[in-house]
Amino acid sequence: MTGSDSSSRKRWQASAQAALATETRGMQALTEAMSAGLGEALADAVAAIRAATGRTIITGMGKSGHIARKIAATLASTGTPALFVHPAEASHGDLGMITAQDVVIMLSNSGESAELRDILVYSRRFHVPLIAITARRDSTLGREADTVLELPSAREACPNGLAPTTSTLMQLALGDALAMALLEDKGFSPLDYKNFHPGGKLGAQLKHAGDIMHGHTRLPLVVAGTVMSEAILVMTQKSFGCVGVTDAEGKLVGLVTDGDLRRHMGPGLMEQRVEDVMTRNPKTIGADMLAGEVLDFLNGSRITAVFVVSQNGKPEGLIHIHDLLRIGVS
Repeated sequence: MTGSDSSSRKRWQASAQAALATETRGMQALTEAMSAGLGEALADAVAAIRAATGRTIITGMGKSGHIARKIAATLASTGTPALFVHPAEASHGDLGMITAQDVVIMLSNSGESAELRDILVYSRRFHVPLIAITARRDSTLGREADTVLELPSAREACPNGLAPTTSTLMQLALGDALAMALLEDKGFSPLDYKNFHPGGKLGAQLKHAGDIMHGHTRLPLVVAGTVMSEAILVMTQKSFGCVGVTDAEGKLVGLVTDGDLRRHMGPGLMEQRVEDVMTRNPKTIGADMLAGEVLDFLNGSRITAVFVVSQNGKPEGLIHIHDLLRIGVS
């Protein structure tokens, strides 16, 4: 590497570190503002959104528009019906998407974006509650809004002070804070989250054990008193590396694994009864356990398969760690 290349790399790293430091100061200022008037304003915004019987409409232009899209997506995925309306499209018919039952959140750092005028006028004309996220309370947007979430003064990470960087980061963080306040207020649970995220790794983690377990016909089970030669045959046929042992009432009372076989290996193994070899009171789970929790349970217990049992202790299914990996839980 030449001296020039080394010098350039150090300069790039220093520039990136300076940008992060500047944005960190902006986030600190935002956090401190929450302890002042911004916190009260955010509570007012939450109250307005909760009171609305319609949806939360998010809008903004340019970089603020990109942030508005993300805030709308976050709200929608956490239980608050929301959508992004582009201000230019709103002026050509999409204003019809906004009703008096909705609440509008408008993002503009300056509060003077000309493209927002039509939505602003529309919201005032039809008495649609308006929440502003802006750095200027005394701007047109700030004066007209019902609730103003005023961003604290902070320098942009751009050395020229032009490219929206720190300001958009604060907008995004404030949107996340608003979404989390609403989420906790609703008591939004992982099960609710699953309904909006059925696909991908997250969707897989939010499936229940009962959704992915192997059912009765696939279960490797024998009754107490079975000789090991028969138990090993069932274990081999079912291919889970274990066999469960049930009592006369059908409750799971033991488990024979490959490890148990190795520990009891000897000339008389095949003639022994399963209860002489099995691990008693094996670890089990319920059908309502989330798949992500099942994986943690298997890893924490250092086992590769677990029986799913009903409340009365009877086996309902079985999950192998490969089942979790196959559906994307990892």
